[in-house]
Amino acid sequence: MVKRLVLVLGDQLSAGLSALAAADKAHDLIVMAEVADETGYVPHHPRKIALVLSAMRHFAAELESDGWQVAYTRLDDPDSSGSITGELLRRAGAHDASTVIATTPGEWRLIRALEDAPLSVTLLPDDRFIASSGEFDDWAEGRKELRMEWFYRMMRRKTGLLMEGDAPAGGKWNFDHDNRKPAAPDLFRTAPLRFEPDTMTQEVLDLVGARFGDNFGTLLPFHYGATRADALAALDHFLRHQLAGFGDTQDAMLEGDPVLNHSLLSPYLNLGLLGPLEICQRVEAEWQAGRVPINAAEGYIRQIIGWREYMRGIYLREGPDYTAQNALGHDRALPAMFWGGETHMNCVSHAVVQTRDLAYAHHIQRLMVTGNFALLAGVDPAQVHEWYLSVYIDAFEWVEAPNTIGMSQFADGGIIASKPYVSSGNYIDRMSDYCAGCAYKVKDKTGPTACPFNLLYWDFLIRHRERFARNPRMGPIYRTWERMDETRRASVLDGAARVLERLDRGETV
Repeated sequence: MVKRLVLVLGDQLSAGLSALAAADKAHDLIVMAEVADETGYVPHHPRKIALVLSAMRHFAAELESDGWQVAYTRLDDPDSSGSITGELLRRAGAHDASTVIATTPGEWRLIRALEDAPLSVTLLPDDRFIASSGEFDDWAEGRKELRMEWFYRMMRRKTGLLMEGDAPAGGKWNFDHDNRKPAAPDLFRTAPLRFEPDTMTQEVLDLVGARFGDNFGTLLPFHYGATRADALAALDHFLRHQLAGFGDTQDAMLEGDPVLNHSLLSPYLNLGLLGPLEICQRVEAEWQAGRVPINAAEGYIRQIIGWREYMRGIYLREGPDYTAQNALGHDRALPAMFWGGETHMNCVSHAVVQTRDLAYAHHIQRLMVTGNFALLAGVDPAQVHEWYLSVYIDAFEWVEAPNTIGMSQFADGGIIASKPYVSSGNYIDRMSDYCAGCAYKVKDKTGPTACPFNLLYWDFLIRHRERFARNPRMGPIYRTWERMDETRRASVLDGAARVLERLDRGETV
């Protein structure tokens, strides 16, 4: 006889999940469901859907092997209600159970759905994160600026990672200065670990290919692992082969190397197959053993206990309306080139093609290529947010939305960033080899061959001059504009207007 239902979501695939820890193996029923609501609330990349479904099925099989009762709904189940709450109600009716325990979902959409469900639902804290939402709120209370750097230092002290007593190892909290090197095209790198699909994964791939073949994105070849054992093997591979060079090349971009020394562990981490602290402790151990430099270890650890934890805190603190923020009033439609439409801009083309083929692009490609262009062009941040949520294999709203709405698009008005992350083409030229093969000339500041980033950069700054001119980090930029020849300034703005007109007409840029 079933006592309670225990909900396990697709990004909660952790044996130590709080809902599982509170459950009774002998009397409770685990409910897991592949449903249309989750696969279709945005047009997810097929590879993302496949990874989530395959990982769910493998996790359910492991739970059953461990003695749990599992009620599992497959996406093609003709009796499926199509939603998480619908499946809970269906299982509740079948087993005469009205009580549900669940670990609090990471997204407001699902939190509200469970709170509104006509069942007795107990939401338990998600203790897989290092900082609870309450701890983040306590840290944020009364602060004029919620800067990640100060939160990160608190997390370092809390975890003891890279600490020597109360002082940071190496004498500095942040080694970012050493992590901004362009990559050498001829530097050999080991690719991330690849996994061949087993029978269960192949069944998922067949289903996803049939159902989501029209979604943006290439499904095959599929080489992600689907189990905790696979995720641990991928972590071992990264530590052994890529971590040492991670810091030096973490901001670099190369046409022939989409991964560089990035780990590609974020999908496993965000699904729950790996834990943030276990990854960081392994990274720290590599530095302690002298196998990797401190700039690599610190840079990687900061992304997890700094940025990742900070973004979740912001998302939960700001509430469900955060994704609707649009402080700059941007309303341009997302250009077709983001969905694979033609563009003469080699950097954007390369980032989008890579995203289509791999469901992956690293943080600088997301922030300083596609995100930078969208911000400079004044694209509606809600559309940018939906695009990032759709196309990346590691994108879940709690981490994607603050990165997009706040950090990338400055749509939250400065809650996350002290200034917009915008640049001309010079940054992309310095950090990549994209510009050499581009139809535009990055050194041209005006004229028909001028890089659109060069034109739109100044146009953005002038459009929003009233907001940013007093920003102490941006004042010198405006003074540079004032020193420009008036004819050149007029030519820049005229060129930018032509680029934006082409975007609005749906023409190739």
